[in-house]
Order: sequence, then structure tokens, then C-alpha cells
Amino acid sequence: MSEKRNEELLRRLDETLIILKDVLSDLQEISKSLRSAATGAPAMPTPSIPTPQPTPTAAPPKPTSAPALKTRSIKDIQMMFPPELEDLLTFNEKENHIIIKPRQYLGSENFAKIASIIRGAGGEYISAGKDSHFRIPKQFE
Repeated sequence: MSEKRNEELLRRLDETLIILKDVLSDLQEISKSLRSAATGAPAMPTPSIPTPQPTPTAAPPKPTSAPALKTRSIKDIQMMFPPELEDLLTFNEKENHIIIKPRQYLGSENFAKIASIIRGAGGEYISAGKDSHFRIPKQFE
């Protein structure tokens, strides 16, 4: 029992590390673009792991009217995935979210690809043991 739990924890840790590497890569690209735009010079290489510095921020101005939200369906979400990944997943509709669960063990590579698509759609991964799933809000801007 303990060995299976350790294997599961190690698998989840590996998947988390892959996601964090993707996030780091995305943040480095954004940083390069922002530096380039701010200075008007070509993007310079950034350090491999930037050190974040807290900066005071003012409260954002309140919008005068709320932007119109669009609603997406299960079909819209399914179309985001290539067929080989879509076949590994089940899609269910809840009140405010589309819930996506794997049909089988995904492996770290497929998990990272799916997680990237989910993040791109404004979704997230919910780690809940056997009930772990991805969740994408139905409404978006």
C-alpha cells in the first residue's frame, strides 16, 4: 500500500515539475517581450531563473461596464485537443465549468500537453487523489 502511494506521489511530482518548467519558459518569453517593448531594443537573454521583486501596485480602475462574457460548450473544449489526446479524456458539464478527467494514466508528456491546453483556455488542474481532474470555466471574455 505504501509503495503504491509513493509511486503515485512521485508520478504527480514529475507531472508538476513538467508544468512548472512550462510556466517558467512562458514567463521568460513574456519577460523578454516586455523588456524589448520597454527599451525598444531587441530582446536580450534573461537569466535562467529570474528573481521576482515585489512592487507596490495601485488598485486597478473599476470598469464602467462589465465586459460581455462568452459561453463555451463541451464541443468547443473538445475541439481544442488533437484527436489522440481527446481520446484519452472524458468531458462532463457542470454548472459553471467543464470537467475533464483522464480515462487512463496519461504519462508525463501527455499530461503536460493537456495541462498546457487547459491553461491556455483559462482552466486549471485540481489535484484530488482519484477524483483529480482539469476544470475550465464555461464563461470567458
